[in-house]
Amino acid sequence: MNSFFLLFIGLPTLEIYIMIKMGGKIGAINTVSLIFLTAIIGVYFAKLQGIQTLRSGMINLYQNKIPVYEILSGASIAIASLLLIIPGFFTDFMGFLLLIPFTRRIIFSIALKKSVKKNYKKDTIDGEIIDKQDEL
Repeated sequence: MNSFFLLFIGLPTLEIYIMIKMGGKIGAINTVSLIFLTAIIGVYFAKLQGIQTLRSGMINLYQNKIPVYEILSGASIAIASLLLIIPGFFTDFMGFLLLIPFTRRIIFSIALKKSVKKNYKKDTIDGEIIDKQDEL
């Protein structure tokens, strides 16, 4: 319930607050044009990053490697594109963070460390199977 509240109530409230503050500083027309400009630039860079990720994934497939990073990058680029299309400065900031490869790697490493720690169980017992038919 808390994530639902933050996503559908808190995020638009934050975006409206930031737009009002920016509109008071730089003017309403400049604020609206800046929102459109960031959306256009963000979608353009998302397209470039998507093509680059697709090429890298194809190279990995040709080398018989599993393109795990490219799959995660493709998903994050799609999310970044969605965030950049949504009007607002906070979502644009988060979208640009996901588009930059350096910050994307940092986000992936943090997320994967948390998921590995969750899945690690200390109550694992090592064992060995001995087939009695081999002994005869």
